[in-house]
Amino acid sequence: MAAPAQNLRINGDRLWDSLMEMAKIGPGVAGGNNRQTLTDEDAEGRALFQTWCEEAGCSMGLDQMGNMFARREGTDPEALPVYVGSHLDTQPTGGKYDGVLGVLGGLEVIRTLNDLGIKTKHPIVATNWTNEEGTRYAPAMLSSGVFAGMHTQDWAYDREDAEGKKFGDELKRIGWRGDEEVGARKMHAFFELHIEQGPILEAEGKDIGVVTHGQGLSWTQITVTGKDAHTGSTPMPMRKNAGLAMARILEKVDEIAWSHAPHAVGAAGHIDVFPNSRNVIPGKAVFTVDFRSPELEVITDMENRLRVAAEDIVNEMGLEIAFEKVGGFDPVKFDETCVSAVRNAAERLGYSHTDIISGAGHDACWINRVAPTAMVMCPCVDGLSHNEAEEISKDWAAAGADVLFHAVVETAEIVG
Repeated sequence: MAAPAQNLRINGDRLWDSLMEMAKIGPGVAGGNNRQTLTDEDAEGRALFQTWCEEAGCSMGLDQMGNMFARREGTDPEALPVYVGSHLDTQPTGGKYDGVLGVLGGLEVIRTLNDLGIKTKHPIVATNWTNEEGTRYAPAMLSSGVFAGMHTQDWAYDREDAEGKKFGDELKRIGWRGDEEVGARKMHAFFELHIEQGPILEAEGKDIGVVTHGQGLSWTQITVTGKDAHTGSTPMPMRKNAGLAMARILEKVDEIAWSHAPHAVGAAGHIDVFPNSRNVIPGKAVFTVDFRSPELEVITDMENRLRVAAEDIVNEMGLEIAFEKVGGFDPVKFDETCVSAVRNAAERLGYSHTDIISGAGHDACWINRVAPTAMVMCPCVDGLSHNEAEEISKDWAAAGADVLFHAVVETAEIVG
């Protein structure tokens, strides 16, 4: 297939303006965004995206998980579409670029094709996947997971947020539940542009990360049960301190992750202690251990060692413990042809690049199971993400979108 001409570039100013306009919806308290999934702010961001897509001449599809599909027609009605996109939902204290760059980068591909009057054999579909972040509704990448057959739709609809509101009910409430069967669409390929969310590209002075693999992930929720008691009047030998047990377990989490350096990581980001009162010894602790590695056998080893170590700790302290696997996916190897399209695009455009393993989970990790998939990454300042201070430069965004454009259009095949 013919590659796009070297001089073809996206409109970096328009992409940046779109990012800034979307960031006005669901503003955070410190310059970022709080546009959590299935909130009114999410609905408003979706509406803006749909308006832009329709202005670009696209038709909008919507499935029963709220996934949005803006289609630019190709010349061959039998050719499967090339999909491109990411997510518009954010963390409670999220940045302006995580996910959003990939969605609006996909739209920019279509806008640029329109500007240049280029036709492609395969349709191109800009996509917004619902609930990638997994903050309000666990697990992460929920809707792309249903699309890829990893979860059932009924199970996804029954997920509850902290207030007991169900995913299915909230999706209907905000007006973004479509009629289309989830996963019915067939893809020629899928590409996702994303900020790195790590420090490697910036530290090495590289413009582009060519993502070859995605780390596998394991989320284990642990509940330690002891006994609430007065912090002042309960003798030390008579305490059943669930908070202390949690602290000792988390030391083991760190130790286990370090034993598989440099690529394995582990920590607990979600932690709740009960009753969470200054003068009450915690009677219960609930926390989620997040282990990641590009090697499945390493993840399995970390999970097993965590269970043994945690049980030993609570048994010695006379407490009770329960484990629940609340999320996870196996390591991902992205499609070699799609990865080569990304790498070749970076070289053709003169951008410095390096192969990289994604340390975060992305919708592409699930879609890779049902279609040839690859990812493009651009740097972010200090590797900071999931933080309102998350920042990228206009040039980084444009470079990533340029590479995305070339990889997508080459795969969709220029006509004429």
